Amino acid sequence: LPAFDSNVAWDLGNIIRANCIQQFPWPSVIYISHANSSQLLFFATSGPGTLPDNMEWAKRKEAVVRRWGVSTLRMGLEMRQPGKSVQQAVKDTFELEDASPYCCHAGGFPVKVRGVEGVVGVIVVTGVAKPDESWHNVIVDGIKEY
Repeated sequence: LPAFDSNVAWDLGNIIRANCIQQFPWPSVIYISHANSSQLLFFATSGPGTLPDNMEWAKRKEAVVRRWGVSTLRMGLEMRQPGKSVQQAVKDTFELEDASPYCCHAGGFPVKVRGVEGVVGVIVVTGVAKPDESWHNVIVDGIKEY
C-alpha cells in the first residue's frame, strides 16, 4: 500500500466486510490492527452469529503475521509435513514449548507500505465456517479493490 493509518484501515475494513457479506453465507469477523502494537484499528462482523471464540482465532492468526511477517495461508503451506499436524510442525520447526498462540489457517494477512521495511499492519478474517483459502482471498480482493 502507499500508506497505512486508521483511515486506511477503516476503508479497507469496510471493503472487506462488504465482500464478506456478498461472498460468504456464514458470519465472519474482520479485524485490522497495527503490527507493532496490536492496536485495534477496525473490528466488525459481517452479520449476526459470530462467537466469542472467533476473537481467539483472530488473535492467533494475528500472532503468526506479527511474528513471521507472512500470511497465515503461506505459513500453513510452508509448515505442511508428512505425518504431522501444522501445529506440531510449527512447534518443532521453531522449537516452541507451546504453539497454541499461533494459528496457520488462512485468513491472516500482513500489511506492507511501499518504502517501509517490515509489516505495518495485520488484517484478519475469520468466522464460524471451516477455514479455507476464501478468507485469504477476500482480503487480497479487498486490498486490490482499495
